Amino acid sequence: MQCLKSAAALLIRSCCNNNKSKLSHSFLTHFPQHSRSLSSSPPTEDDLDNQVLVEDKANSRSAILNRPSALNALNTNMGARLLKLYKAWEKDSSVGFVTLKGSGRAFSAGGDIVNLYHLINQGKWEACREFFGTLYTFIYVLGTYLKPHVAILNGITMGGGTGISIPGTFRLATDKTVFATPETLIGFHPDAGASFFLSHLPGHLGEYLALTGETLNGAEMIACGLATHYTNSEKLRLVEHHLGKLVTDDPSVIETSLEQYGDLVYPNKMSVLGRIEMVDKCFSHDTVEEIFDALEREAAETNDPWFNSTLRRLKEASPLSLKVSLRSIQEGRFQTLDQCLVREYRMSLQGISKQISGDFCEGVRARMVDKDLAPKWNPPSLEQVSEDMVDRYFSPLGESEPDLDLPTKQREAFT
Repeated sequence: MQCLKSAAALLIRSCCNNNKSKLSHSFLTHFPQHSRSLSSSPPTEDDLDNQVLVEDKANSRSAILNRPSALNALNTNMGARLLKLYKAWEKDSSVGFVTLKGSGRAFSAGGDIVNLYHLINQGKWEACREFFGTLYTFIYVLGTYLKPHVAILNGITMGGGTGISIPGTFRLATDKTVFATPETLIGFHPDAGASFFLSHLPGHLGEYLALTGETLNGAEMIACGLATHYTNSEKLRLVEHHLGKLVTDDPSVIETSLEQYGDLVYPNKMSVLGRIEMVDKCFSHDTVEEIFDALEREAAETNDPWFNSTLRRLKEASPLSLKVSLRSIQEGRFQTLDQCLVREYRMSLQGISKQISGDFCEGVRARMVDKDLAPKWNPPSLEQVSEDMVDRYFSPLGESEPDLDLPTKQREAFT
């Protein structure tokens, strides 16, 4: 993965009203549609294969996430198929590079968390463990991939969708890209490698994104280094056609091709880029309580509505998730990609076990199943979240629940 560079930019709630409405639709109302499929007939092997399609090009392969009605939400099968395909392509001398894109109006809205919600409530712990283990292992393989990789992030790119794209060589954003890691709003934490790449953003932009779950558009992604290239969506067919004709395994040749169709864009004047010093001032603190205090102090002194809107956003999130997520980003700043994934796997299994809190299932219920948008967090306030509760998220799983075993001896880890 290329280093995430400087020049901070970021999401703002007013990032783009159209994009925001897409995010709201996908995050709050779409997932229940595909959760109902759990009661239907089991998918056939052909159906499973069709969830990730393959296109053979002159000297490359293209994987296409193909669950458009579910905004390409990732499940265990998709992770396993991607893992199998990518390992085979890495060994194939006829494959120079690989591209990944989504069908429909999303790259990927993240993990299929409604399916996960049902698995938890059905007590299918092994299936839950397999879900996280498979996807996290693929992310590590992508992050250590020996061939150039191009992720085309046209449309919604959230949660796990960011994890299966950002560790690759190139990330192409467009005017339709909507990036977010909104896990705190469902009682979870930014995972799938998010604690690695968010913590490497300029300043304390990562803490801001992780805690608020706010969105970035394509221009902001390119400005802060989450994307490497930007192209208006109307030119994507030309880009893909050109990439399909390339016969190369040279990253510089691919980069030149992407630049050939690139567009020069800048975050608009309402972007948080203009407030980056305030983001650092408020989100650089060691505790969530100190972040709240800093935002409240600035709100009182400046009468700037941005501080109050940020506070309102934070108050929508699970108090426990806020504290867990902040610590995760802080630790990620000093860890390699594999260390972050192993830790996040531990956190994810602890977080869905209901032994510490039931916030994940409650958050998914409130926002995606019943859609009453009124989660009852436990604990309900920051003051009631003990240090012990947070520590338990990061504690070992035990002998019966081993940590994630990544192929670090065969594949070099990120530093």
